[in-house]
Amino acid sequence: MSASETLVDKKSAVSFEVQAICPWSGARAGLLTTPHGVVETPVFMPVGTNAALKSMTYDQVEACKAQIVLSNSYHLYLRPGHELIARAGGLHQFKGWHKPILTDSGGFQVFSLDKLRTITDKGVNFKDHKGGRKHFIGPAKSMEIQNSIGADIIMAFDECVKNPATHDEAKRAMERTHDWLSICQETHGRKDDQALFGIVQGSMFEDLREESVKAVTALDLPGFAIGGVAVGEDRKTIERIVEFTAPLLPVQKPRYLMGVGTPWDIAFAIKCGIDMFDCVSPTRLARHGAAFTSKGRVALRNACFTEDFGPLEPSCKCYTCLNHNCAYLNHLCKQKEMAGAILLSIHNVTFLIEQAQNCRKAILEGNFRQYFESQLPVLQNLDN
Repeated sequence: MSASETLVDKKSAVSFEVQAICPWSGARAGLLTTPHGVVETPVFMPVGTNAALKSMTYDQVEACKAQIVLSNSYHLYLRPGHELIARAGGLHQFKGWHKPILTDSGGFQVFSLDKLRTITDKGVNFKDHKGGRKHFIGPAKSMEIQNSIGADIIMAFDECVKNPATHDEAKRAMERTHDWLSICQETHGRKDDQALFGIVQGSMFEDLREESVKAVTALDLPGFAIGGVAVGEDRKTIERIVEFTAPLLPVQKPRYLMGVGTPWDIAFAIKCGIDMFDCVSPTRLARHGAAFTSKGRVALRNACFTEDFGPLEPSCKCYTCLNHNCAYLNHLCKQKEMAGAILLSIHNVTFLIEQAQNCRKAILEGNFRQYFESQLPVLQNLDN
């Protein structure tokens, strides 16, 4: 795609420009402009559920070249409370991160509570998973919470069914998600500076996914997400649904695949035309002493690293790889030192961010197919 053919949507709080599309696969490179800065896509977005990435400070997150981060409105509503965050000047000011932020509505977290919640057409009654206090969140309440928090991109309140689900169960949840989306759009009070993204549901059923895309995109929102994947199904099923659904979404709007973020998942979804990803995996793996490398996923507690005085990844320019060797990381992990989790988190977050940026570079240079195929052995090994 030439510069004269770029596709731009500038009707909302965010604008999106498609800079290049790979003719082989539909992979895209673009620019997402938000009130707090421009994001180069495709992009991996690190997750700071409680307004912080676990075991990382925001200067460390920024050093990993993160362009946008996530927080979860469900958790922030419970603690410290969305009203307090609003009094602090919004989430950017509250946590000292002045680049773009996306907040998840909390739908997945609420629905994962199982015995602690009851779903109705109006919303969800649930108990705090820590304190046991009773709460209610519906689509209007979700907008109130996210408007108070003040992220650049906010997500519609949706119902996510766990797999396996029957066709009838998935259809009921999808239809409820569509009804709630209309309420979210009506009650969203900060359309000028917060972009509301709709979420496509439908579980593992292609007919429902297609129906959901038609209903959600009919509202002409600033962006769209694919939800309800990686919730119990096998990898091949995830790939089938992503590959089927992504091309159905509008070309001129950003596409977000929610909760997916291993190196292979990212590369495959980019190939399908997805622009945005998030996952807790890089910091979660780090806390268990695991790291992504070009030779595969490694466990730093293993004896083979006891006297390995080389860097974790020789070509990596993150703080960890530039300053510490594997023997030291091995020692920290064995002793359960917090420094081990910090250093591995820095590396893993950097690794996934660079994975998306390398794909972007290949798309812009017109050689994404060659890059993707050359990376297949490494990427698939990383998921083992």
